[in-house]
Amino acid sequence: MVEVPERRRFEVRTSDGTMIGQADYDRTGPVLAFTHTEVDGAFEGRGVASFLVQQALDEVRASGRTIVPYCPYVRAWLHRHPDYQDLLAPPPAEPPARP
Repeated sequence: MVEVPERRRFEVRTSDGTMIGQADYDRTGPVLAFTHTEVDGAFEGRGVASFLVQQALDEVRASGRTIVPYCPYVRAWLHRHPDYQDLLAPPPAEPPARP
């Protein structure tokens, strides 16, 4: 698994370098908003997406960044792995109430 910041994604590749999965994100400062996860159909059902997301989140943690999980797969993965909840970016502050 490797992060490709210029493409705003994490990629997983086979030993011959063929990309078989990606987790896309938008970045605002230290916050990555995961928007989409995709695995090549030939590799579905082999745990590639789970491996990709776990490795990506481990990289996020190691770098001190946080995430917003817009991607349904990333949200579901986080639900199954509560030990990664600390990576969730705090919700934005609510604007002050109007008088």
